[in-house]
Amino acid sequence: MSKRFYLTTAIDYVNGQPHLGHAYEKILTDVIARTHRNLGESVFFLTGLDEHGQKVQMAAVSNGKSPQGYCDELAESWQSFAGKLQLTNDDFVRTTQDRHKSVVQAILTKLNREGQFYKAAYEGFYSTREETFLMEKDRRLDGTFDPAYGEVVKLLEENYYFKLKEHQSWLIDHIENHPQFIQPENRRNEVLGFLKNNALEDLCITRPVSRLNWGIPVPFDPNFVTYVWFDALVNYISVPAAQGDPVVCEALGLPIPPAVSPISLWPADLHVIGKDILKFHAVYWPIMLKAAGAPLPKQLLVHGFWQKDGAKISKSTGNIVDPVTVIDEWGVDAFRFYVLRELDIGPDGNWTDGGFASRYQAELANGLGNLVNRSLSMLKRYRAGVIPAASEELKAVADETANKVQADWRAN
Repeated sequence: MSKRFYLTTAIDYVNGQPHLGHAYEKILTDVIARTHRNLGESVFFLTGLDEHGQKVQMAAVSNGKSPQGYCDELAESWQSFAGKLQLTNDDFVRTTQDRHKSVVQAILTKLNREGQFYKAAYEGFYSTREETFLMEKDRRLDGTFDPAYGEVVKLLEENYYFKLKEHQSWLIDHIENHPQFIQPENRRNEVLGFLKNNALEDLCITRPVSRLNWGIPVPFDPNFVTYVWFDALVNYISVPAAQGDPVVCEALGLPIPPAVSPISLWPADLHVIGKDILKFHAVYWPIMLKAAGAPLPKQLLVHGFWQKDGAKISKSTGNIVDPVTVIDEWGVDAFRFYVLRELDIGPDGNWTDGGFASRYQAELANGLGNLVNRSLSMLKRYRAGVIPAASEELKAVADETANKVQADWRAN
């Protein structure tokens, strides 16, 4: 069984609105997938939705709907968005699917059985917006928390914690010994700097049902559901497990699903993510996999953010770039071209309406458009509209150029 080239986007929070950053990440991943297919490789491209958590539960209640019904409605718009971008994804995962839930519970069961978790009480502050606990170091100098955390409440509750501290040393070694594991290099250095200068704090991986019931039940304690980020990261292996991937199924002790022709996907060749979720993917995710006895992904490709006219994109300022509106006006090919042409992988980029229009006119209409138009006009005038056979010399030049491009692609 030959392994497919397996690549993923991060899964999007279902309660949000599709925006320019989502579009960029998906298009970037899609172009990589298409390139590998054009090189003759078998590819599996995954994207999807993160549908659990307190924010979804609260939004569903405020809209008078069940959390599942609320997610089902929103999922339709996200899948429509993927179609609008003309993605060639092979699967679309939703964390409310049974195939995903069963794998989350399998990895929880294995890690608990192997002593990776412990139960402890926590007293401190909690951000509902970010669905995360806050430490004293998260306070500002005046003792308050950044407004980005939203409402911050004080909690006293028991939860299960994942022993991260014992995994810190080998993770540093892995990143140092595998330079391509995190790219670009500045992001790799960022993670190494964090790991070498900070003792990892154990990760809370549950939430009590008394406070949150919209989550995957913890299999060894019915009083808790799974922390949304632990749940979300598992999507990268839950789909391979559902496809009968032998590596994942063996690591978690899962049977090959009946009526499935197994395919080999894991380890993932590429996770394409934004810089804001680097810690989850470069620290928590490798530790989860290693502790479960599964190989680590081969590479994390980390991209930057978009700005609009030099300012942070924000609903409050009204400087939103709606990908669907741009596509409806200019076409999907022009939109896909611009976001990849304008923003290199790694740094932040800047969207301007004028810049988009200028590139469209200069590089697509005047550049590519004129080239194609002149070529077709000459073909019609001098060759009666029939493309002549290429000479052996021209074929050799074309083949050599294609081989050089392929070699450079594979090397970089």
